[in-house]
Amino acid sequence: QVQLVESGGGLVQAGDSLRLSCAASGRTFSSYALGWFRQAPGKEREFVAGISRRDSILSYADSAKGRFTISRDNAKNTVYLQMNSLKPEDTAVYYCAARSASYHSTLAAHYGYWGQGTQVTVSS
Repeated sequence: QVQLVESGGGLVQAGDSLRLSCAASGRTFSSYALGWFRQAPGKEREFVAGISRRDSILSYADSAKGRFTISRDNAKNTVYLQMNSLKPEDTAVYYCAARSASYHSTLAAHYGYWGQGTQVTVSS
């Protein structure tokens, strides 16, 4: 079992950058594939980025490609989401998620563990 805690959200202006962190408890962090999702008010939770267990495979939503970078540090039990060139439409609660598998998934239902979320607000 793993517990996830996100941090790093905040209020920024369009064009700014933020780095989200997600710290995990447990000794088996490296055995989980990880994902970042977001949910804006009135919208469904959507996939943002994912990273495989051995960080050899990354994927991004089209909205994140070229601007966001997912990475993980298994020694620190932490996954990151570097977000650059932020836009107002990136405003949402961002969640990290873990699944006990080698590869991540773009489907929220495939993840068994979730953090509480961190708010990102981008003003125009």
